[in-house]
Amino acid sequence: MELNTRTSKGKGKAMAKILEEEEEEEEEDDDFFSPSGCGCFLCAIKEPDARLRRASLSAFFRELPYCDDDGGTAGAGSNGGQSCAAAVGAVWRAAMSAPDDPELPSLGAIRCMSLLLARALADAAWLHRGDNVYVPYYAAHVIGSYTIRSSAHAELAVAAGAVRPLLALLGGAMTWVEQRAAARALGHLASYESTFPAVARHAAEAVQLAVRSASTCIGDVYANFVALAPSRRPKYQRDLMTCGIGGGADAEDRKAEEWASQLQCWSLYLLSCLASRDLSSHAMICQDVLFLSELSRMWGGLANGDSPAGVGLLRLLCRSPVGRAAIAACRDALSSLCDLARSSDDWQYMAVDCLLLLLDDRATWHAVADATAPCLSDLVDLRHLGPRRRLGDAIATALLLDDGHVVGDRELGAEAKRAIAGVREQKGERKEREEAMPRDELLKREILAKEKKRQGNDSFMHGDVDKAIDHYTEALELCPLSRRRESLVLHSNRAQCRLARRDADAAVSDATRALALARPANAHARSLWRRAQAYDMKGMARESLLDCLAFAGAWLDGRKHPRRAARGANPKLPYCVARMISKQMSVTGLFAGVTMKDNKVGSDDFMPRCSENNDGDDEDDEDDRDDDDESDEAELADNAGLKMCTSESCQSSREMLGRGCPGGHKSAFC
Repeated sequence: MELNTRTSKGKGKAMAKILEEEEEEEEEDDDFFSPSGCGCFLCAIKEPDARLRRASLSAFFRELPYCDDDGGTAGAGSNGGQSCAAAVGAVWRAAMSAPDDPELPSLGAIRCMSLLLARALADAAWLHRGDNVYVPYYAAHVIGSYTIRSSAHAELAVAAGAVRPLLALLGGAMTWVEQRAAARALGHLASYESTFPAVARHAAEAVQLAVRSASTCIGDVYANFVALAPSRRPKYQRDLMTCGIGGGADAEDRKAEEWASQLQCWSLYLLSCLASRDLSSHAMICQDVLFLSELSRMWGGLANGDSPAGVGLLRLLCRSPVGRAAIAACRDALSSLCDLARSSDDWQYMAVDCLLLLLDDRATWHAVADATAPCLSDLVDLRHLGPRRRLGDAIATALLLDDGHVVGDRELGAEAKRAIAGVREQKGERKEREEAMPRDELLKREILAKEKKRQGNDSFMHGDVDKAIDHYTEALELCPLSRRRESLVLHSNRAQCRLARRDADAAVSDATRALALARPANAHARSLWRRAQAYDMKGMARESLLDCLAFAGAWLDGRKHPRRAARGANPKLPYCVARMISKQMSVTGLFAGVTMKDNKVGSDDFMPRCSENNDGDDEDDEDDRDDDDESDEAELADNAGLKMCTSESCQSSREMLGRGCPGGHKSAFC
């Protein structure tokens, strides 16, 4: 009996304590939005007492979605005089600085942002009062920041109903600024296994909106912001891009280009998330043939180089029969993949992956081989490229998959047949012959090849370019396949001859073969510069720019080598290279396609060739070492065709990247 009494008294005390704590929490909530309490986010988050801070922040997030534009709430109290936009902006800064911190999301921050998005979409009058126009961007960005690395936060966003308002923003319910933040947030939600189904339920709508966004965002940003006079640009967009510190129209234009690129990349990322987890989405993505043809040319640019952008999505589409059939039927898509595969882009290996996946499918082999064999045959000597190993052998195997060249009543074209025959000869018949040859015979052929190369150099020096091409071709036929370094030099020299003959296609082919033979791949500086010039002749500005940048990196790195520095090597970039980079950047900018019909240049606008005084000969490594770094440095040091203009006025960075030599100085650059 006594035990029961004690037990009853103990329960009574515990209940009394619980009720007392609940009353204290209610008083704290009331005090947060009372005249005596500040009620702003900054004061709440600075509260040192964890229990008080959490209670204050929880109350803040409950009340904020119902605030008026002047900081008051529709239902109760006032937000310490702080406007809704200022409060959401403070949450945005907290999310940006600590996206992995679980405190604010657990207290209702993500739910609050979702409710604010829904209110902004439903209540136009509220949206346009005061500074509330800033709220949707901040709210969508907060959701995207908190979900960038946390699946738990993504689950909170889905539970709060964030998907529907984010889709509305992606569809253009407001402007491109909010569209960018929404594409980012939706991509994060679609990237987690636990939250993917919530996005996939709207897959048909999401695919359509993301495809339209990726296709039209560049033109939309240009027309609705960049093309406008600064005084006509929406003030809130200018403030968001420059963080309110200004910087003028030029700074805004640069930021607009960066944001437009991000909007395109994030739209493509959302599509990639859908395509990677739901093969049924491939058919929806491939419905738009125009989008498919432009996909591989959608790239992150120099500002977003870490994004695979369009080629990443193409590689996912190539993993399904529906996607492969659609891409194989799109000639423009195949052509752009070939261009990317023969470039120095960081995502070159992805383009090769796409083409290999298409060639490995017998249903698409014929169409793809017919269109791509001449380009892919230039890459059969690749060893390693990025994370890929023995890539050249994989390319040769894929091209030789069908020996008959006939599928049904269709036959390969003459150019594709020649390319595949050349691959069969090099990787099969010739390789077997050389493996069976005595060592003395191989040495004899190597000596004859070097003599032919010397004759080609002499012919080039005397202006007989056609004869030089013949000599280099004969040398390549004699040179053993194992002498990769010697073959590299021969292809590179022949590329120089092709340039002299203004045969851009052949020059690209030879330079690409030389770069495939380099170790590591694409590490031969002279071949990069020669291919850059050839691409410039063809009007392919992006590919030319990438080769120029790769050459510039090799040139500057080589000039820092101790042995080169001791010889007094000039570390400055050759003027013609700097000028080529400046020219190509002016026509490869994100908005260049909007302001020009295309990025091709006229025949009178080709860049001067810096190697006109070159004797056509590259130094080679007599020992054919596996590591070619030292030999490449030697080639850079003795590049007779890249002579520096020594005028001081030509050395300034402004003129290096801008106009020609102002003083009329005589050099290969000026």
